[in-house]
Amino acid sequence: MHAHASPVIAWVESPLQLIGAAEWAAAQGRRVPVAGRLTPQMSETADELLARGAMFGACEPYLGIPWNLLARHRHWLVGDGFSGQFRFAASVLRPRRITFLDDGANTLPFVDALIGDGPYARPGVREGGLTTRAAPFAAHHVLARMRARAVDVFTAFDLGDRRERMIGELGGRVDRHAFPWTRQTAPAFTTETAGRVMLGSARVVDGRMPLTAYLDWVARLAAQSPVTYLPHRRETDEQLAAVEAIAGVHVDASGLPAELLLAGTTEPLELLTLPSSTTTTLPLVLDGTGSTIRTEGGFVRGYGRRVMP
Repeated sequence: MHAHASPVIAWVESPLQLIGAAEWAAAQGRRVPVAGRLTPQMSETADELLARGAMFGACEPYLGIPWNLLARHRHWLVGDGFSGQFRFAASVLRPRRITFLDDGANTLPFVDALIGDGPYARPGVREGGLTTRAAPFAAHHVLARMRARAVDVFTAFDLGDRRERMIGELGGRVDRHAFPWTRQTAPAFTTETAGRVMLGSARVVDGRMPLTAYLDWVARLAAQSPVTYLPHRRETDEQLAAVEAIAGVHVDASGLPAELLLAGTTEPLELLTLPSSTTTTLPLVLDGTGSTIRTEGGFVRGYGRRVMP
């Protein structure tokens, strides 16, 4: 069977996963229907990708598991391999081919689970019920499809030589990308803050940082020089209102993920961020722009030349 002979569908639930589906479709030259979960920023991202010419077919929002769509498409582009819904659906419908897309910070732990270097469970989450019961059945099916050379990992992340080698030994394949379609189709992006951009964070929502400490971080950097603030999609209205009230902060209310907004920058950017997966994705998006990323711990590096082949 040809590697991509099965009808394909993208089953995604975050903007980064949706961008990954658009990149996969462009790389393969195939039109891909999308089942998109109704989470923050998804509608705005889908509209923007379509406006840029993403090779998407029908885009259908969903809640729960889109059983009928999945049953009609035997090749799944899956955004969240740790999802209990994916495990259950894969156990029941047994897709013929699976391509795993990036899921931010969960990308490397999921690859470790694929190769047996980590548990098949989302890091830091206590699981139970149907999710736990379906896990071994889903894992067995995924490994069986890997042995049949029908599992791919389509990623912008550097998995490391060992992970890539082990995936290959198990029968899987790794396809790397550096957001070429996103960059090629991006409209111009400019700021009113001399290229100084701050990335919002969900650390407060996730209980990893007090709101007062977060606001102190924003205020300290905005006091040095004005910043364009890109809200995180899961920030609460309370948090965003407090940020907007800080002197020197200009909130960009486009509702788009940073990867889409910043890919068309017409000026070198100074990005200010707390540690997150954007320190992996944005160097690729900003490659060649002369931009820099600064985390709370200091400068990560500049992006005046190629970061990854």
